[in-house]
Amino acid sequence: MPAFEPALASLANPRVKAWAKLSERKYRQQSGRFKLEGVHLVQEALKAGWPLEAVVFDEGYGLPEELMPYAERAGSGEGAAAATAWVPASPDIIAKCSETETPQPVFAVALKRNVDPAALFVSSANDAIDIHRRGPVVVLDGVQDPGNVGTIVRCAAASGASAVVLGKGTADLYNAKTIRATMGSLFRVPTIEAELSELLPEAKRQGAVLYGTSLQAELSCYEIDLTGGDVWLLFGNEGAGLSADASALIDRPIIIPMTGYAESLNVAMAATVLLFEAQRQRLIR
Repeated sequence: MPAFEPALASLANPRVKAWAKLSERKYRQQSGRFKLEGVHLVQEALKAGWPLEAVVFDEGYGLPEELMPYAERAGSGEGAAAATAWVPASPDIIAKCSETETPQPVFAVALKRNVDPAALFVSSANDAIDIHRRGPVVVLDGVQDPGNVGTIVRCAAASGASAVVLGKGTADLYNAKTIRATMGSLFRVPTIEAELSELLPEAKRQGAVLYGTSLQAELSCYEIDLTGGDVWLLFGNEGAGLSADASALIDRPIIIPMTGYAESLNVAMAATVLLFEAQRQRLIR
């Protein structure tokens, strides 16, 4: 049987105050925690074995049926959810901790995972693994729209990318809008926040080849080899593109050919095209 904690009813409870503060980026960074709202995101985190500090649900509705099996296993001390607190709470508490106009009846408090940057480099990979089966590393340089960032993370996970790197000026991965746009895919692909001025030169020293899209490029994405764990795909700001520093480090500018007419592609669309072209090349290899 599920082991639920006693119901929370007071908005002044210290735990409730701490959960509500997770709406602020500063507090998420300080605490190493973030919120997941809604059954789907909480369920995806549980499926992936992501560490959750607590699952909080509306005591009037009860725990959603989709989450009950995880609570039952946790109650018996089984699975990754065994360390998770299962907490019924009043509707007022759910509303206080929600970032949507219509609060979902459940949210979770999740722990951030730290990824070692060394894991991004081919040289650190297991020698027994064929590096040509590794997907590219995706680098976001000042991509500001949470929807674009979330969509790119979702495509990276779906196409088998090795990791997603978020550089300075990029929308916070743990922003509620970004998380919703990932549709739970952030639990399936390693993500790391990094200073690109330090990481990109080190990646090149480690043998990475940096690609970036350019309307002036001579080679199309269908003419180059995008297989291998040494491929890094860089995507820049929605309006300004890649920063000057990142652009200077590009090894091979490439273009996505368009047989019709459009001035350019949205950054999330461009990332989708390149990621699935890289997947296609790996599959036929």
